[in-house]
Amino acid sequence: MGEKTVASEAVTATPVRNLGWRVTMAGIGINLALGVLYTWSVISKSVPEGWGWTEAQKALPYSIAILAFAFMTVPAGRLQDRIGPRLVATLGGILVGVGLILASRTTSVAGYIVGFGLLAGAGIGLGYASATPPAIKWFASHRTGLIAGLVVGGFGLASAYAAPLATWLIASYNLPTAVMVFGIGFLVVVVLLSQLLKNPPAGYKPEDALPATASVAKAPSVIEDYGPGRMLATPQFWLLWVMYAFAAGAGLMIVGKLAKIVSVQGGIEAGFAFVAILALGNAGGRVIAGTLSDRLGRVTTMRIVFLFQAALMLLLSQAFKGNALGTLAGFTLLSALIGANYGANLSVFPSVTKDYFGLKNFGVNYGLVFTAWGVGGFVMPYVCGCIYDANVKVNPAGAFVQSYYLAAALLAAAFLLSFAVRPPAKQTA
Repeated sequence: MGEKTVASEAVTATPVRNLGWRVTMAGIGINLALGVLYTWSVISKSVPEGWGWTEAQKALPYSIAILAFAFMTVPAGRLQDRIGPRLVATLGGILVGVGLILASRTTSVAGYIVGFGLLAGAGIGLGYASATPPAIKWFASHRTGLIAGLVVGGFGLASAYAAPLATWLIASYNLPTAVMVFGIGFLVVVVLLSQLLKNPPAGYKPEDALPATASVAKAPSVIEDYGPGRMLATPQFWLLWVMYAFAAGAGLMIVGKLAKIVSVQGGIEAGFAFVAILALGNAGGRVIAGTLSDRLGRVTTMRIVFLFQAALMLLLSQAFKGNALGTLAGFTLLSALIGANYGANLSVFPSVTKDYFGLKNFGVNYGLVFTAWGVGGFVMPYVCGCIYDANVKVNPAGAFVQSYYLAAALLAAAFLLSFAVRPPAKQTA
């Protein structure tokens, strides 16, 4: 990963050192810290009975964090497009740290909504929005899916270490101490790594850009730079938005409740291990789907992901203690595959946003697309908690099952909508 010197096509002919891999590694590291969001399944399950939280209330800080995260990516994307990613990501690290530290000092739902939900969620949005765009800008278009998958893969992989660490901290000390440690640690890590983020200069062209005659995977042959207003006026944006909301909501519902699901359906209490397994699948799915979408095309990859995830939701509805799916091996496989399919969305949707709407305003444009992830992630985990609360007294082991059927139906709808998606028509002056 040594850095090399390339010729810039900016106004000046000054050679530009290619910082692409340095920026990519920094982005992965930042997302490995910001992925603390995905430890909520462990945190939620560890909330003491004495705090008096219902299952629906346990979903609220996580759901609010997702919403704050997603909607903050819009102003964050615009800011990093204009002033660069370094300062924006630094502010994000500070907010995440302060939010978690404040949450660690309270036992109330409201306190966690403010600290974990609003402050940490907004900080995650600032950092996340600043990690992927600068990395993509250093590489040629035929590597978009791969680079996006690698950077966002860090976010998905975070639970692989954070969930076991959270479990150990909670068991050795207590929940407030675990949240405090995460707050201090992630503040330091994100702020330091943010200093390595940098956009290439105006006019920069990667030296490995394919020639005009080369075959590029299913991307528009001419990519126009859409401003956010013009993008919002296209049917492509709204189709992508709805598909993203359905697919992300289904995945985030499982991410936020997995430890509880494994406990009530399989009688297995080592929920943190399945959260870590899901994280490995999540990270791997982002890289694999990003690379696959470079070859097969973005929409084809989406269709595969939507159908596979719908089938997995139906399988999860049959996973109970006493059958093959409800065993340790069954939940391991389901967790990994659900994580991989969920994670795939996080590399394919930014890639298709760049393909359809250009790179110039990618930060704010993908921020607007990403609000779908926030809405889906806010609604589905909360609905899942409500469904559980409504059914737990009648059918404790199957209290989540109706949520899986709902998720499968939404994924099937996303699959059908994908057939209406086309690249925007090129406009002439």
